[in-house]
This record gives sequence, structure tokens and C-alpha cells, in this order.
Amino acid sequence: MMSKGLLIVLSGPSGVGKGTICRVLCRENRHLVRTTSLTTRPPRKGEEDGVDYHFVSEKKFYELKNQGAFLEWAKVHGNFYATLAGEVEELRQKDYDVIMEIDVQGAAQIRSSSAEGISIFLLPPSMEELWQRINGRGSDTPDAIKDRFKTARHELMEVWKYDYVIINDIVSRAVKDIEGIIAAEKCRVERNKKFLEDIIGKR
Repeated sequence: MMSKGLLIVLSGPSGVGKGTICRVLCRENRHLVRTTSLTTRPPRKGEEDGVDYHFVSEKKFYELKNQGAFLEWAKVHGNFYATLAGEVEELRQKDYDVIMEIDVQGAAQIRSSSAEGISIFLLPPSMEELWQRINGRGSDTPDAIKDRFKTARHELMEVWKYDYVIINDIVSRAVKDIEGIIAAEKCRVERNKKFLEDIIGKR
């Protein structure tokens, strides 16, 4: 019915579980795909280039940025992150729904450049739980953990700018809630305008 797939932006503070939610969503929904972001940070243990991220140098990052290759980009905790616009558009033209797991800076860029994106903010069940999740990553120094938590508190105030909010208390419940949002968005009259005009004629 729709001419191309949806663009879904999933944001939230560090440690809220965006990556886990995205992996489960994409595993359980074959028409939903996750973009692979670029980053200048080094790979963490177990991460694969081209799977978890496209790991690039800062020089390469700036080359792509100057070419206008990014749909959005941001600097977070001293490292650059970005999404390739061409990759997103190609997937959507193939009728895939694309979910972008990005920070609040990137989400703000999407909102300002595209009216098509559906923005979802993922919340922790409590600040205490968020601290435990950030502290339990096992890959950051104590100072980095404090910095991440301080940034997370600031990022939470961005929730008012999003279309939807989901509390990530139980992963399976959060996944079902997001699947419900996607299903509802696909039924919007405006998204099915061409199909409706073909069936019942123009207004």
C-alpha cells in the first residue's frame, strides 16, 4: 500500500537498552532492518566491523561528511557517529522498514530534515536502574561512567520532542509496544494516500 518503508528513530540515554531492543525487533520482524552506523571509536570486545558498526578513522569520517553522505551525525563521549543516507534510502525503496538506533543529537537532525521519521524515546524504569545498567557495562572507567550518567540525565529531557515513549522494563513488552506503534503508523491515511486514491479517487 505505502510507496516505501517506514523510517523509525529509536533514541534514549546510554544504557537504556536501545541495542538489545533493536536486535530483538529485527530478529522477529523480517521486514524491519537496522542501519549500521559509522563510528570513530575503537571496537569493543566482540564487536565486528560492518555488523555492529562501520569502524572508520576520523579522516575518513570527515571525508564522508564533506561529501554530504550522512543522514545524521553526532559527537558523543569524544567519538563521532553517523548514519549513511544512501543506505537508509536504498532499504526503504525496497519496502523495508528501517530502524535507526541513534542518540538525541542525531534524532534532532532527522526531525529537522525529514517529516517522514517516526521518533520513539526509550526510557529506563528508574534512574537507579539506569545507573546500574551504565555501571554494569564493564568497558568504561569510573570517570566515563559518571560522565555517561550525567549526559543521560540531560538527554532524558529531550523526551518531550518525540512522537512516542516506551519504558524498557521488560524487553519483550517494550518490543511488543514498538511493534504496535509500527502497525498503527502503517494504517495512517496520509501514508496510504496513493492506494486510497487508486481505490476511491482523489478528494
